[in-house]
Amino acid sequence: MSNLALLGGKKLREAPFPPHPVIDEREKKAAMEVLESGMLSTFVASPGKYFLWGKKIREFEQLFADYHKVKYAIAFNSATAALHAAVVACDVQPGEEVITTPYTFTSTATSALMANAVPVFADVDAETFNLSPAAVEARISPLTRAITPVHLFGAPADIDGIMKVAKKHNLKVIEDCAQAPGARYKGKPVGSIGDCGIFSFTENKNITSGEGGMLITNDDHIADVARLVRNHGEAILANQPRSYSSSILGWNYRMTEIDAAIGIEQFKKMDQFNAERNRLAKIVMDGVAPLGFLVPQKIPEGDYSAFYALAFRYDEEKAGVPRKKFVDALNAEGVPFAGGYVKPLYYSPIYHDNKPFIYKHYKGSADYSPNSCPVSERLHFKELLLTIICRPTATDKDMQDVVAAVRKVYENRKELEGYTPA
Repeated sequence: MSNLALLGGKKLREAPFPPHPVIDEREKKAAMEVLESGMLSTFVASPGKYFLWGKKIREFEQLFADYHKVKYAIAFNSATAALHAAVVACDVQPGEEVITTPYTFTSTATSALMANAVPVFADVDAETFNLSPAAVEARISPLTRAITPVHLFGAPADIDGIMKVAKKHNLKVIEDCAQAPGARYKGKPVGSIGDCGIFSFTENKNITSGEGGMLITNDDHIADVARLVRNHGEAILANQPRSYSSSILGWNYRMTEIDAAIGIEQFKKMDQFNAERNRLAKIVMDGVAPLGFLVPQKIPEGDYSAFYALAFRYDEEKAGVPRKKFVDALNAEGVPFAGGYVKPLYYSPIYHDNKPFIYKHYKGSADYSPNSCPVSERLHFKELLLTIICRPTATDKDMQDVVAAVRKVYENRKELEGYTPA
């Protein structure tokens, strides 16, 4: 009889891993206080009051600005909305280019398209999985106006390298910190180093408000334009009546008071949550290290990851079994892993079959052909192994089960020789 659950053996773990996000009485109380106040929208004037975004929004923004030691924090209803606002606020014009990684969530790139600009993809570093400064420089053209590095899986990108390239070519830098709240690059909070930084609060992130995003910056112009984009192009000033006059094209990207109230309570726990993610991830990394075929995402000395996910490079030759078979076997043992993250974005139909109208007017030469970023392709299709379960409120025993499952599959890998993945 087989030892592996995939082939009929006894499953290593029956219990599900702890649920996420972590919500307690503090979030519930904060939400109820907003409901009881009757002030649910951030931008509706109460009787006798001027039109101004809500009290909880302003508190959340101030907490975020103070933590990152920046002048401005501007709340949005999503990180996608904040990314769009950032591209506009960085004065990227229609037909101009924003360089980013193809190994990221779609909105990192489509935020450029939202502003009628064009994403250009540069490859990632094979060890950090983050945007390579050298690859960025190779993609720069006369149309390039901004760079959007992503701190993937919570690990800081090489921001010094990116900023050096940006300064040389007079480009703006938009840090995508959606997966990295509280991460630090050489001691500095990510998001505070480039021209602006963007954070996400969807329910699967390190901290959540349900939905939501934040833009931080020290740049007066970026802050002013981002606020206009957030609210129909209207300038909202304290102690001033609403003008109903739009100075630029804007959208309704406003956060609600309930989102902000929940976000405040989650934010207070962020450093604690991240410390626990680091501790749990270390248990797994230390446990699988002696096997020799899983190399964790590189976190350079002096950097601090938020460990949104725990990612490895899978060495198939050393493992002695194809990645897909290994992943299927792990999942069958009750320990969720994935092979790869998202397919490199230039495979998406929007860059081929359903191109937005801006491409009809685009004069550049963005390359969306297969294998245009070979390191990203190798990571996705062959090497990357990923799990998101190293997070509160998981226990040491949960992490030991992860290690045990990896060891079990590895020790019984010969059983997989006759297995054909679906």
